[in-house]
Amino acid sequence: MADAVTVDELHPGDHACLTFTDPDERLDLVAEFVADGLHRGQRVICFTDSLTPDELAAELAMREVAAVAAIDRGQLTLYASHDAPAAEGGATAERMVALIAAERHRAARRGVPGLRVSADMCWAGRPVAIDQLVTFERQAASLFTDGRLTAICQYDRETFDSVTLAFAADAHHKTIAALAYHDTPLLRICRQHRPPGVRIAGEMDYTHLEPLRQALTEALRLDDNIHLNLTKLRFIDVTAATAVVQAALTMPAQRRMVVSCPGPVAAVFEAVGAGQAAQMSLQRQS
Repeated sequence: MADAVTVDELHPGDHACLTFTDPDERLDLVAEFVADGLHRGQRVICFTDSLTPDELAAELAMREVAAVAAIDRGQLTLYASHDAPAAEGGATAERMVALIAAERHRAARRGVPGLRVSADMCWAGRPVAIDQLVTFERQAASLFTDGRLTAICQYDRETFDSVTLAFAADAHHKTIAALAYHDTPLLRICRQHRPPGVRIAGEMDYTHLEPLRQALTEALRLDDNIHLNLTKLRFIDVTAATAVVQAALTMPAQRRMVVSCPGPVAAVFEAVGAGQAAQMSLQRQS
C-alpha cells in the first residue's frame, strides 16, 4: 500500500500519485512541487492536459513560482501531454516515457541534481487512451531506480472511475494530499502552500472553531504573511469570523493576513470589525 505524505515530504526517487477533486488544490500542490525543484536546482518538466502550457505558466506565476524566468533559463519546460516530443512517433504514453528517460539521462550527464516531473494524467481518461495508462505507469516505474527522478502523477476523480483510480494508487510508491485539519462533506480546512496560508471551502460555523484555530495557529507559526483562501466558502457565522479577526489582531504590525472571499463572506467579516484590524485585508471575489 502506498504511503500517504504531504508534498513537502517527497524525496528524490519518489513516484507519487495525487488524486483530486478540487483543481485549485491540485495546482497549489503542483506549484509547491515545482517551486521546490527549482529551488534545489533540479530540472523540472510539467506535462499538462487540462490546461495549456501558457495557462499552467500563468497559474504557477499566480502562486509565486517564477515560471517564466525558469523557462527562459531552460530549467523548467511545460509540455502539452499529447505534444510530448520523441525521436520517433508513438502513442502519448510512449512519447512521455521516452522524453522522461532522455531528460533523466541528460540531467545526469550535465551534473544537474535530479529531475522532477509533474504529469497531468487527464489525457488517459479518454476512451481511446485508457489502455495507455497501464503502459505509461509500468514503463515509467523503471526510471526511478537510481533516485534521480521524482514525479507526481495527477488523477482527477471526476475523470477516472474507481477501478482506474485504484490501479493508479497501487502503481505508485506514495500518495500526495494536502494537510487537512478538517475534512467532511460540509467543510474542508487544509494547508495552502502557495501563497502560504489556509484554504477553507464549504460552510463554517461555531462548531468548527477547533480545527479553524489549529489551522490558523500553524499558519501563524510557519508563514510571515498568511493568505486565507475562502473563495469557495459559502457561509461563515459571526463566531468563526470573529476567531479569524482575533487571530489577525495577534500578528505583529509588520505581518499581514490577506483574506480572499466572496462578497457575502466579506460582509460578515466587516460586521465583526475586520476593518479595525490593520494587519488584515479583505479581497472580495466575484
